Amino acid sequence: MDEQINIQDKITPENLVYTKPQLMNDVQMHYCPGCSHGVVHKLISEVIEEMGLEESTIGVAPVGCAVFAYKFIDIDWQEAAHGRAPALATAIKRLNPDKMVFTSIRVTVTWPLSVRQRLSMPATVARI
Repeated sequence: MDEQINIQDKITPENLVYTKPQLMNDVQMHYCPGCSHGVVHKLISEVIEEMGLEESTIGVAPVGCAVFAYKFIDIDWQEAAHGRAPALATAIKRLNPDKMVFTSIRVTVTWPLSVRQRLSMPATVARI
């Protein structure tokens, strides 16, 4: 019972529970403590890798902290102006129907602009 446990005996491939997705580079994240941006970046990277879409994904980064996503995830990115990420993502998808295009919006700031854009678009809105 008094045996010392060597931590190196526990750090083995069969005990590994976390790995960083390959799409995430080694740039140190600078988000505020408790912010979920880093977790979201990890989840997005994992899904893109699991689906094998590394070469066919385009992200549209809105303003605010989310704009820095291009620094941390190695895919193609485009930055959008305030409230214009959904419209820009729709345009990119229409021009590149074979690509997987995604964006995010911050509801409190972007939602009113996004709703106006969506309401003024024709019923044949592209799926992004």
